Amino acid sequence: MARTSALRNPVLLIAGTIVLVLSILGAIMPERFGDVAQTLLLFTTTNFGWFVLIAVFVLIIFLLGLATSRYGSLRLGGDDSRPEFGFFSWIAMLFSTGFGSGLVFWGVAEPMSHFFSTPFAGTEPLTREAARIAMGYSFFHWGISQWSVFAMAGLVIGFLQFRKNRDGLVSTALEPVLGTRKSTKTVVDSLAVIATVMGVATSIGLGVLQVNGGLTSLFGLPDSFGIQMLVILAMLVAYLVSSITGLDKGMRLLSNLNLGLCIGLLLYVFIAGPTVFILNAFTLAMGDYITNFVQYSLRLEPYQGRTWVRDWTIFYWAWAIAWSPFVGAFVARVSRGRTMREFILGVLIVPPFIACVWIATFGGLALYEDLNAAAGIAEIVNNNVSLALFAAYESLPLANILSVLSILLIYTFLVTSADSATYILASMTSNGSLVPPLIGKFIWGILIAAIAAVLLASGGLSSLQTASLVSALPFTVLLLLMMVAMIRMLRHEPLPIRPADVRRYRRMAQAASLQATRRRKNQLRSQK
Repeated sequence: MARTSALRNPVLLIAGTIVLVLSILGAIMPERFGDVAQTLLLFTTTNFGWFVLIAVFVLIIFLLGLATSRYGSLRLGGDDSRPEFGFFSWIAMLFSTGFGSGLVFWGVAEPMSHFFSTPFAGTEPLTREAARIAMGYSFFHWGISQWSVFAMAGLVIGFLQFRKNRDGLVSTALEPVLGTRKSTKTVVDSLAVIATVMGVATSIGLGVLQVNGGLTSLFGLPDSFGIQMLVILAMLVAYLVSSITGLDKGMRLLSNLNLGLCIGLLLYVFIAGPTVFILNAFTLAMGDYITNFVQYSLRLEPYQGRTWVRDWTIFYWAWAIAWSPFVGAFVARVSRGRTMREFILGVLIVPPFIACVWIATFGGLALYEDLNAAAGIAEIVNNNVSLALFAAYESLPLANILSVLSILLIYTFLVTSADSATYILASMTSNGSLVPPLIGKFIWGILIAAIAAVLLASGGLSSLQTASLVSALPFTVLLLLMMVAMIRMLRHEPLPIRPADVRRYRRMAQAASLQATRRRKNQLRSQK
């Protein structure tokens, strides 16, 4: 019965049909489909880039204000509830789902790209000043801004799901603003599913290309569709098995493995690489990030006529916003029992801090080699981004072992991303169930792998990636509506009692009791 109802879910039927049509178009006419998607994305980022930048900045201010307010002590659950997962496992799952293999891919590639082609027109590329700006801007792109998007979506979904005992659907999070009409809810949830499927499929495809690049660099294997298919099949088996075991087993163990591997690689590169340079680069970049945060957050280039901000910052925010229904729903699911303050500060600070340390270590190694040993890593990155990390390892001892561990890390990241995506997609298409049916997980798991494989074979991967980013504009509006919905819901929530209030009430009660005692004594004296 559950299997039949899952297959008849209107969101599953509508979203699944649209995703299949878009994927087929991307496969049979990749260039034409890519041109149309690129035109739509260019229209969105050119005409509404200002709106995206302001919206993300407003979300950050709202979330930090909420975390420091009296409402910050409210729990995502009952007042007596406690976190379902330990802190390390919680952060590991946030990190694995929110970043996926992207951080491993861009940890070297992004600072070297900015080093080769600088963000500011007056800065000479491949210089020490260019290196400084490259590191600071990389911190900004992987910092709290994109995580504010995930935190906003996750906070509203988690508040309704665990404190108000509602389902975990995006449409339910918007009910205080959009109402409860079934047609409206179906449209919103279908958009969320479509954006998630296309985003995850393209992310898996890009990750498979990087794994193939690493295998080619390390073992001389061909850069071919056959190798890519084997990688996809291995991933499919792994994340379907993990999906069967549930979040508290497969997903938690894989996420802990990911974070453990990250920390191990990080420590080795930090110790074996230019340690003092990395520490100095991290400290300076963190200072530049904090100093320039407002400027970078609202930076556009109307007077220079350049497109750098549109191609990088707005593209990043669009990618995060397009992913927000999926990542937000998953972040909410693993955060049950935490206070809103703990949730906001944990999501906004801890994963971005780890990302900045990663970029300073791996990107710092690459910058050091280019500045002091003319290693030419920036040139390699400019020609083939997927070889960035492996090129940086060439200057270190045990480079081959590091490359093997990095390939394993990218693979496990892809598995955890796909695992969490199949869980959330199955939940979205089964009325927000906390325990979605296995048939739903299998449908979405196989569909995501099939889409990635077809697009890799046809060369339509970048077209679908571009198409997925077009959803960023409507989801930006939905995120702002979520903020309004959160404000409306909190107005009806009893204010938490602060410790200072308890002390004040206690003093008032003691004073009132003392006054009553004095009045009684005075009455007794007057009677005598």
